Amino acid sequence: MYYNVQNLGLADQGKKRVEWAFRHMQVLKILRNQYENDRIFMGKRIGCCLHITTETANLAINLRNAGAEVFLCASNPLSTQDDVAAFLVKNEKISVFAKHGDSKKAYYENIKNVMKAKPHFVVDDGCDLISSFHRNTLLAGSIIGATEETTTGVIRLRNLARKKILRFPVIAVNDADTKHLFDNRYGTGQSTIDGILRATNILISGKTAVVCGYGWCGRGIAKRFEGMGAIVVVTETDPVRALEATMDGYRVMPVSKAAETGDIFITSTGNTSVITLKEIKKMKDGVIIGNAGHFNVEIDIAGLEKNAKRNVIRPGLDEYTLPGGKKIYVLGEGRLVNLACAEGHPSSVMDMSFADQFLSVKYLKENPSLKPDVYRVPEEIDRQVAKLKLESMGIRIDRLTLKQKRYMSSWNLGT
Repeated sequence: MYYNVQNLGLADQGKKRVEWAFRHMQVLKILRNQYENDRIFMGKRIGCCLHITTETANLAINLRNAGAEVFLCASNPLSTQDDVAAFLVKNEKISVFAKHGDSKKAYYENIKNVMKAKPHFVVDDGCDLISSFHRNTLLAGSIIGATEETTTGVIRLRNLARKKILRFPVIAVNDADTKHLFDNRYGTGQSTIDGILRATNILISGKTAVVCGYGWCGRGIAKRFEGMGAIVVVTETDPVRALEATMDGYRVMPVSKAAETGDIFITSTGNTSVITLKEIKKMKDGVIIGNAGHFNVEIDIAGLEKNAKRNVIRPGLDEYTLPGGKKIYVLGEGRLVNLACAEGHPSSVMDMSFADQFLSVKYLKENPSLKPDVYRVPEEIDRQVAKLKLESMGIRIDRLTLKQKRYMSSWNLGT
């Protein structure tokens, strides 16, 4: 059970924060109460590569309480909350391989440590752990199945499946309605703005905010910028999403054009080289650039490093001075701004995502003969999570009557 022993004194602080998050994770609470006596994962090892936050801690405790031996590493070196990691190791006896600010070398060494545990199930965020198993197949033989949390990770998995080299079944938790419609939109939207404000303390109202990408994350970010009084510009490569952004009331244009007018730029595409040095050179003095995509490849940080002088202004905010004196400000080193500069999604929205994760691992355990492929979260799990969430919020909804069910199953509608 590894963790930086110098930080174990933070465990009491982490305990309080994890308990506070759990108050807002009522679906996980219901599942914890339901399955900790059944010990459904008894004798199973679960390897997790996730952002080590208070919300993740509660998922790990749920898995452990249900009988699993849990091994956890970070899916981003800047998102690890050291007090949470210390609490999990000291109080909950969960193996954690991560500390805030780990180097790239240490990051991948920590992933290897989880791999060495030879888990039966993998819970991933971004596909780094799953892809590492595909590069070292000798350690992958114990895996029954895996789950993946993010859009970026699912894209990588579908590429593995398309090439017929995926070694075990994976459930795309990101594709569940109770995940992407809420976590991606409301969670990313709010936590991205939170990260910007914590790192800069700027006034957003009246500024031109450029959102690169109009998937579910981009939709949420644009909506929150709008709510804060910003003039919102959207850039897209998909004509349908670009049309949707237009119909939602936003200005739509290429990145190269937006670069001339924007005050704040946030990328959320999951792709590489979205904002390059070419666009950065067109930007006004003093613009702020950040990334809400999983990997730090959307902004050309390397190009800035080579062509500008870097100066740390405050935690999470770097100033780059270009030849001629123009200054560009980068949030969280170009990593996930909501986790590098803030605390990630609110607990109440991660409640659904991690309930999907928990129940998807349970489904994999109960269906060990699934062939290697990428699967959607079963509809019954999606609906169960939504139902539990509504109940925890004290919300009741209608049910179809027998007459209505018969009508909807008939071909002869209208009679």
